[in-house]
Amino acid sequence: MNPEARRLVDRLWNYCNVLRDDGVSSLEYLEQLSFLVFLKMADEIEQLNLHISDPAEHQHILPTRPEWQHRGWHELVDEDGESLEKAYTALLTDLGHRAPEGEETTLSLIFNRARNRIENAANLRRLVSDLINKEKWYGSRTDIKGAAYEALIARSAEDTKAGAGQYFTPRVLIESIVRCMRPTPYDTITDPACGTGGFLLAAHAYILSEYAKDDIPNEVYERLRTGGIWGTEIVPSTARLAAMNMLLHKLGDPTGKPLIRVEDALAHPPSELASVVLANPPFGRKSSLAITGVGKKDDSGVREDVTYHRPDFWLGEQTTTNKQFNFLQHIGTLLTERGRAAVILPDNVLFEGGKDSAGAQIRRELLTNYRLHTMLRLPAGIFYAGGVKANVLFFDAVPDHREESDPPHTDRLWVYDLRTGNRFTLKQNPLRPEHLADFEKRAFLAEDPDHSHREESERFRVYETEALLLDPAVNLDIGLIDPAASDSVSIPELTASVAGDLRAALTEIEIFATELGVDLTVGSED
Repeated sequence: MNPEARRLVDRLWNYCNVLRDDGVSSLEYLEQLSFLVFLKMADEIEQLNLHISDPAEHQHILPTRPEWQHRGWHELVDEDGESLEKAYTALLTDLGHRAPEGEETTLSLIFNRARNRIENAANLRRLVSDLINKEKWYGSRTDIKGAAYEALIARSAEDTKAGAGQYFTPRVLIESIVRCMRPTPYDTITDPACGTGGFLLAAHAYILSEYAKDDIPNEVYERLRTGGIWGTEIVPSTARLAAMNMLLHKLGDPTGKPLIRVEDALAHPPSELASVVLANPPFGRKSSLAITGVGKKDDSGVREDVTYHRPDFWLGEQTTTNKQFNFLQHIGTLLTERGRAAVILPDNVLFEGGKDSAGAQIRRELLTNYRLHTMLRLPAGIFYAGGVKANVLFFDAVPDHREESDPPHTDRLWVYDLRTGNRFTLKQNPLRPEHLADFEKRAFLAEDPDHSHREESERFRVYETEALLLDPAVNLDIGLIDPAASDSVSIPELTASVAGDLRAALTEIEIFATELGVDLTVGSED
């Protein structure tokens, strides 16, 4: 992140400590901050567009209605006290109104049921006038909106007690996965557990970096911008953040159909397929409901409605409450005939269950009727949730119909071990692009699209599918050079990590003290 964006994020996030005294949690602060930052950015974009576009063709970020005149940030900056609270509440309410036809728009999704949770008028005034309005969030020369906004989301992920970390995947890992997948303007791209939209935005950014806009037909570009990239998120407050993130990155239209769908992705078969699926489903072993391919029946033969009915899943009459297994099946059903997927899953998906278990059946299906060509074993310490051991599975849908006697669609599985000998921490020793460079080079060469010219190395090994399927449990917990070493961390490493986190905390305290005008040198001894 550039220094200007970092300074801005530090100032805004440190104010969260003040609002905690008013009972505003970090997640609530992020939501309120997101509303206000969005309104400010929208105002700056409006002002910029007035100078660079034909007024007759100008599209407002915040649409105008005859009874509204012009709504937005300007309604807040000159207000104070109770009038500011009323103006802010009225603006959130009006923007959250659904479209006249009753159909949800991007704007109504963002502001639907939005509430002002900053009850102290003085704190709201400072947040609006001193912290947000004095900054330039969007400009033709210094555009920091993406870095700053996503950094604010990352800060909220650090609040693991509030559960925010489950919505955040390390940016470095996201960008590496996207580079491996190489999405194109002609793809349809989705994330069925999109969180704040990290994968979707990274895919869009990759396409814009690899393809000049003039080389993309207008109809293809518009399809990509207004519907070719979409996500699903079950938590409404997180979906708001994703929708704001997308719109501020020029994906979707304020009055158009939302690109983020607020629903349980596992509840029903997909209504739309995608050629690229990128996902990091929420970690956790149990779901509140079991999912079955055919649905259970009671003694009278009547189907019970206590489980999802997903006839498109792979399990048949078996059920599982493991969310990762269910998301893996769902992603398989999301793919077009030649679609490709990359999904982050915890270790238990690779080995859970014995012979004839749901896990074994799902792994066998993945090897047999899909092409599971690559698996990346991830190191510990890269996620906000402590102790998570995860992997990235890369697999393709295969259009050819396969008879029972035909060989599996997966002929060989390549496994790259990034875990053994590597131990990362979020602050002192974070995952960086260079740590993934060897994997990208060996596993996803541009000149080797079918992966037929890969070569083994100490970390990169190949396994024949026939041998893997001979195991009744279809155990895929393979490819680690030294499993014991990958779990350990030395005392010097641990000490350095803790020391680094303490230094980072002291720095944040000093920044916060400066914001409050407190001199930390007063009372100190020479």
